[in-house]
Amino acid sequence: MKATKLFSTLTLLLLSCTVAFAQPGDKGKPGKEKVKAMKVGYITEKLDLTPEEAQQFWPIYNEFDDKMEAVHRELRKTHKQDESIDDLSDAEVEKMINTITDLRKKEFAIEQEYHEKFKKVLPIKKIAKLYKANHDFKRDLLEKIKNHKGGPQGPPPGRPPMDH
Repeated sequence: MKATKLFSTLTLLLLSCTVAFAQPGDKGKPGKEKVKAMKVGYITEKLDLTPEEAQQFWPIYNEFDDKMEAVHRELRKTHKQDESIDDLSDAEVEKMINTITDLRKKEFAIEQEYHEKFKKVLPIKKIAKLYKANHDFKRDLLEKIKNHKGGPQGPPPGRPPMDH
């Protein structure tokens, strides 16, 4: 039985990676594709989905992820304006804050909508594991990025890493 489940999980992972690499709009962004594939593998491992659950879950999750990414893209675009707040009028700053607030509301509405959809295909404990896995994946990815860029655990500026 374990071999069957392992085979199913690996098949799902390969299928999900194929889907992740074929996403439109990500042309020229191999890093984004790699992160998406890593996220699929991470969530697959943490949720321990049955083949039936996976078949129902992944299309819903991919919709959710695409909608959230669109909102996050808009937030990033809006936050880029933050750099020049002192140069903006009060009315422009208020408009920017209202835009950010509206996007956060949209983000929350998407989370509520998809929570209901997830409940139709997964037990509540796996949904809780999903939310934790999403959070943990982001945290772990940020940590890897920080370390890769020579953060606190990286080499000091101007000094090559030590070979052991």
